[in-house]
Amino acid sequence: MEKKEISEILKKALNSGADFAELFWEQKESSSISCEENRIERINSGIDEGVGIRVIAGENTSYAYSNDLSFSRLLEVAEIAAKGARKSQEVLEIKEFQTPPSLLKLEIKKPPHEIEIEEKVQSVLTVNEAARGVDNRIRQVTVNYSDARQKVTIANTDGVFVEDLRTRTRLSVHAVAAEGDLVQTGFQSLGGSVGFELLEENDVIELAKTAAQRAILMLSAKPAPSGKMPVVLTGKAGGTMVHEACGHGLEADLVQKGLSVYAGRIGQEVASPLITVVDDGLLKGKFGTSCYDDEGTPCRKNVLIRDGVLENYMYDLKTAKRDQVSSTGNGRRESYKSRPIPRMRNTYIAPGKTDPEKIIKDTKEGLLVMAMGGGQVNTLNGDYVFDVAEAYLIKDGEAIYPVRGATLTGNGPETLRLVDIVGNDLGFTIGICGKEGQGVPVSDAQPTMVVRELIVGGTGGDSTTQGKTIRRL
Repeated sequence: MEKKEISEILKKALNSGADFAELFWEQKESSSISCEENRIERINSGIDEGVGIRVIAGENTSYAYSNDLSFSRLLEVAEIAAKGARKSQEVLEIKEFQTPPSLLKLEIKKPPHEIEIEEKVQSVLTVNEAARGVDNRIRQVTVNYSDARQKVTIANTDGVFVEDLRTRTRLSVHAVAAEGDLVQTGFQSLGGSVGFELLEENDVIELAKTAAQRAILMLSAKPAPSGKMPVVLTGKAGGTMVHEACGHGLEADLVQKGLSVYAGRIGQEVASPLITVVDDGLLKGKFGTSCYDDEGTPCRKNVLIRDGVLENYMYDLKTAKRDQVSSTGNGRRESYKSRPIPRMRNTYIAPGKTDPEKIIKDTKEGLLVMAMGGGQVNTLNGDYVFDVAEAYLIKDGEAIYPVRGATLTGNGPETLRLVDIVGNDLGFTIGICGKEGQGVPVSDAQPTMVVRELIVGGTGGDSTTQGKTIRRL
């Protein structure tokens, strides 16, 4: 579609009087492969294409979309959106289209759409075989592969015009081990804003073995202890804690609705001086990376908490206008069927200065967490409870034996205040983050950290908290 036609559609969207109108055009080519029960169960591929039109009038937002891409139909969709957010005022003029410069250039070495499906299938089968070969107690393995190539065009009445191409690839392994009546699981995944080279530049055989070995390890693990104790969260555990217990509370829409424990606290100390929290859309190869957000704003690095002091929130265009600031490039949507909202990208706690091995050796007793599971978080007060997928009991600086069934219960801001030591490593995990019914790809990370005291729930533990957000990376 020519810019002239896009301009006409935006003019139609302003006909009833509005402050802003936007067009989001998406074409997404994707494929996925699932291996279960030692065989390929599903192979899916397809193309989804459509246009979403958003109109904002004051505090009112109207959104309409269509997969009929004819010019006449899109004019009708624009008129429908306009009527949903009408405002009595003079009709605005559309500014001349310009493309804001991106701070990032992504290189895709092996575009997934150029790889034959047989090669993808063989890779999945190889990973499945590697996981099953770890131990005869592995009873079930599920391997999931997916890739997506997304082309977007974004234009709005403020004069923004952006064309962006995004490629993402992902691989995950879920293993189930059984011995007698005891059943345990292990999970491992990798992914990024990269092509099929993901499977060549990473040791996918080791990925498979790690998932299976975790399941086997938990068969011999002892029941986790209960009570308050020091907890060492390793970099390998990834950033589930920072994403859930902190990150969502720093998204501007939740802050402005009074649904965040961080509301109204800019400039205040909200964490240990050792803690700096960053959301960065420019980290090359990471799962949440892209050149632009889904409103055409160039992505950037945003420091949210610096040395324990709250510095900024994550904004999209609408929430930024309300607070009279600039968008931070965090306006994201699942597809053309969804309106953009503030979302995380690659969120992490910045590394410190201490050697992770020294951190463990200096810990007299406590819990060593190597992998996190799912959890629940209440963003209003910051309370959380997380499952632990792999952990060990520490005694006199050594991990003496693995434990299973552990949970971590606490409060996000309070936990960040109780961090005594921060390691110089950084470990990433990936996931699909859910919010308001939309899922978007993200990465999370943290260095090895010591939390002075957390409530650990194990066998017989009764510590729980009410949650509103559930997510597994």
